[in-house]
Amino acid sequence: MDPVIQTSPYFWAIILGYFTLVLGFGSFFARYNKTTQDFFFSGRRFSWWLITMSIVATGVGSHSFLKYSSKAYEHGFSSTMTYMNDWFFMPLFLFGWLPIVYYTRIRSIPDYFERRFNPSVRILATIAILGYMIGYIAIGFLTMGKTLQPLIGLDLYTIIFIVAIVSGVYITFGGQTAVIFTDLAQGFILIFSGIFIFILGVNYVGGFSVFWNTLTPEFKLPLANFNHPSNFNFVGIFWQDGVAGSVGFLFMNQGLIMRFMACKSVHEGRKAAAFNVLILLPISTVVVSNAGWTGKVISIVTPEAWNASTKLDHVFTQVAYLITGSEIVFAFVIAAVAAALMSTVDTLINAVAAVVINDIYMPLNKGKDDKHYLHVAMMVSAGATAVGAISTVFFNNFPTLYEAHGFFHSTMTPPLVVAIFLGIFWKRYNAPAAIATFLGGAILMVIGSKYPQIFIAPFDHGIEFNPDRPYSYIRALYNTFVCAASGVVVGLLTSVPSKVKTEGLTVWSLDKAREIFKGGTPNDRVGQKIDVQWTAKESLENTVEFSINDMEVMAADVGDMVYLADERWWMGGLKSIHSIVGEPHNEDGKVYISKEQVDSGMFKENLKLYAEKEL
Repeated sequence: MDPVIQTSPYFWAIILGYFTLVLGFGSFFARYNKTTQDFFFSGRRFSWWLITMSIVATGVGSHSFLKYSSKAYEHGFSSTMTYMNDWFFMPLFLFGWLPIVYYTRIRSIPDYFERRFNPSVRILATIAILGYMIGYIAIGFLTMGKTLQPLIGLDLYTIIFIVAIVSGVYITFGGQTAVIFTDLAQGFILIFSGIFIFILGVNYVGGFSVFWNTLTPEFKLPLANFNHPSNFNFVGIFWQDGVAGSVGFLFMNQGLIMRFMACKSVHEGRKAAAFNVLILLPISTVVVSNAGWTGKVISIVTPEAWNASTKLDHVFTQVAYLITGSEIVFAFVIAAVAAALMSTVDTLINAVAAVVINDIYMPLNKGKDDKHYLHVAMMVSAGATAVGAISTVFFNNFPTLYEAHGFFHSTMTPPLVVAIFLGIFWKRYNAPAAIATFLGGAILMVIGSKYPQIFIAPFDHGIEFNPDRPYSYIRALYNTFVCAASGVVVGLLTSVPSKVKTEGLTVWSLDKAREIFKGGTPNDRVGQKIDVQWTAKESLENTVEFSINDMEVMAADVGDMVYLADERWWMGGLKSIHSIVGEPHNEDGKVYISKEQVDSGMFKENLKLYAEKEL
């Protein structure tokens, strides 16, 4: 164990204050959880900018700071490679998977598999997705334990237990709305603290010229060597962190998908994703890696200040302690890492609850009151927290968090990633082919892990064989290949699926998916937003009534879907509803809505709303 970093009560007061603030957010936003739709999807109401920052907080987990700092310390600027892989696959997400999951209103990824295939495939997908998310939760808890261990010297699992309790309480009662709004603040904190660390680090070593000139030319290369060393190379990073990691994160991470389901429209979701990948992702690469670069310079320029026995997973913490120069600033940085943990884990715990309730509990316990499902969802959240904490024992056996995360990606994501991709883009892909992808692929993956020099070696691209961690990177390529091959072969040998199993559920039938979402032929006439004063009307149920003139301005017809929200833009859609346009009246500037919709939107009296037609 590294030497314990000495801290004072002031340090712990700041850390405790942060966790108290997080729990306060959870308690405050718990009042917005009136239904399971609110708990899981926040009523599909939020603006793109709010979702964007939430995505940042989800993607930049505490494991990102620790694992990329360790690789940056070892290999330099090429540590940023793993984040940039998203650029390759984002178009497929924006114009393929995102509109499908939004327009079909699926409640979980396994729900898509039942609609696209059958209940048997849904069961396989449920098992796979739960294993994926529980593993991710475990890595998050392990990361936080390793972050705090050099600070307090307690047993690693004692720290994990304490962190799990705090996380469990927060997400169990807060739900998706609490997650999104807390992540809004934490997203800003993460980016600011990461840039702040870089500035402090450069200043600590004597300025940017000293920082830059101390690093070797090889350390400054943006890409790793093609196939060496065996534990960090270009081709391995691409297949493990690009295909298995980035595609898995975009297409099968239930927590991330639920973020986009919380958007008020597909258009808003696309804006959130595009802004994130084009603007915030490059910034995030620097945010999570720069402590490793700085640590390397410190170890060369001032070796007496650097503890040479520092474990790779503790590089970030050691650098932050050295460069901050103030215990208050150091506490802020550690709180930011705690924010990263909470932002990743809260998403996944909420996602586990969504899958368990929608794919296991509801089918077995039909006809219950929605509040019953909401209470069970909260209990499942607590259970997922406990299972994730226990699962840290397995991942702690790996040399570093990076290796643990890499093994996890390579093993858990290929079957689901392949099944989703083929389901979206290949109309011929049917239920037997999907089953073959999961079961046949899994069998071949196990065989490959038992005999890597026979089965994985043909895919190794010349990477040196390491008997301790055989093909730790390239196994992602092998696993993806055997899962895809199993599905494609069976798909070609069996019958083409019926139209009902593909319509609205593949990229070739998005128009039909949109028609189903709108409840009829979409009205694509472009209109304008309008400001209206609302009035409750008892006789209405799921419709709202505008004046004839207001409908003309919005280019809306009876039966169109409309979005009404509090006119205060900075609320991001927190107080809003979707509804259907009913019969018009003659009172311009006024909208009639039902009492139930007033309660759902949490609209205040005498407060104006803005309304726009959904495209």
